[in-house]
Amino acid sequence: MGSPLLATDGYKFSMAEAGWPLRRETFYYSHRKGGQQVVPLDIASYVRALLPTPTEADYAYLARNSYEMGAGFKAAIRKQELVIRALPQGARFYPREPVFTLTGSSALVSWLEPLLLQLNFRIQVASVALTDREALAQALAVVSCEEEKRIALETLDAVGAAPVPIRVDTEGYHARVVAVVKDLVAAVGDASRIFEVGLRAATCLQQHEIALRACHEAGVTRTSNVLLAEKLGMIPVGTMGHEHVQRYGQDEAAFRAIRERRPERSSFLLDTYDTLASGLPTAFRIIHEEPNAGDSIRFDSGDKKKQYTLAVSRAKQEGIKPVLILEDGLDAQATREFEALRAEFGWEPSQQFYGYGGFIVARTMASPFTRDRVAAVYKLACTGHVPTMKFGNELAEGKQSIPGTPVVFRRVSGTGPIGLVGQHGEAPPEGYVLLSGAASDTPSAASEPAPRIAYTAATQALVDELRERHFPHEPAAAAPIAS
Repeated sequence: MGSPLLATDGYKFSMAEAGWPLRRETFYYSHRKGGQQVVPLDIASYVRALLPTPTEADYAYLARNSYEMGAGFKAAIRKQELVIRALPQGARFYPREPVFTLTGSSALVSWLEPLLLQLNFRIQVASVALTDREALAQALAVVSCEEEKRIALETLDAVGAAPVPIRVDTEGYHARVVAVVKDLVAAVGDASRIFEVGLRAATCLQQHEIALRACHEAGVTRTSNVLLAEKLGMIPVGTMGHEHVQRYGQDEAAFRAIRERRPERSSFLLDTYDTLASGLPTAFRIIHEEPNAGDSIRFDSGDKKKQYTLAVSRAKQEGIKPVLILEDGLDAQATREFEALRAEFGWEPSQQFYGYGGFIVARTMASPFTRDRVAAVYKLACTGHVPTMKFGNELAEGKQSIPGTPVVFRRVSGTGPIGLVGQHGEAPPEGYVLLSGAASDTPSAASEPAPRIAYTAATQALVDELRERHFPHEPAAAAPIAS
């Protein structure tokens, strides 16, 4: 049956219009932490069941809400051409190994991200079910909604684990979200300065709807979830993600594409390559060209207080007033601290906004199986024929992504890392077999106390090439994903 076209984040639509919706791209899904985990289902079947089924009413709604879509996007969604290279059902994997890659039209493989990230809940249920029955029972004792319960039981059945008692407490979850959002509203003094971006942190759409109803009750009217914005009478929001900047290979070209290919206000995401050396000065140069356009800059990772202080000081010196947007990892305490900074610098409340995802949607869950627990990610790795990766402030945070079309090689004999992250088409090194796209009976991860994951020479060469391109004056880094 597929998913509604609107069941994704708003920025997916704006990026498609400012990019190349029919360009062939590759994204990969991975967990950055969490130890050895298991694939509980046939990923190819799972992905294809999520593909969008658009209607004319969907496109009309998007057009009314600043997301009018062109012929390229519509063709990409209609064609639904997709190549899936995944670890087989039952395979074990380690942090930072690519669980699967999707290759297809840019608009389509990008659109899938929020729904695919919800796969982390199934993986966590399956992994704990096979290792610690007592911990599983505690983790699933109380869940947020009937759909979350159904997913948990379906996953246990898929891995041959007996069910555990599960109680659904929708009212309790709703009440916790209301309390959290009211605290945030009190911190900023105005609910209109808050928007919700938690679809990627949810376990399922039903859970996210409960959270959004609670947000609406507390006065928040903006969300990235376009489907539920339509359903609940909220306002869909979102402009730019890291993938957009990666497509263009530099901040300036990416920022100008958003500015010059969409008639709406632009929002410039600063941290894809380097927030202070590239993102911020580039955004300010473009803002100077139309200082009254109402454009914004978004702080997303790294030392946001340092970035904020430098950005506001420089903006005041240069006589510009960009709207400031803060996201990623914010909680109530961090919000109060940024509000204190805003007051200290004399920045107007109407010029500073806050986006919250996991803090609203996931930290209020009774179950510990959240996206943050395993740091699930879905990253652009190749655009057209050009490998790409996110750097940001990764040397401090370990958020470097993998370029190319990554695959997993698993060691079956000899010594060396248990897993190697290689490239599609690369021959397996001696003692290894290709695990990505293999049959379900292919040897999986060994049971060893100190797993080690590394890059093959081909993958490391791509990393070195991209690092040299973006940071020509920095020394080459060693393979970064030893675990």
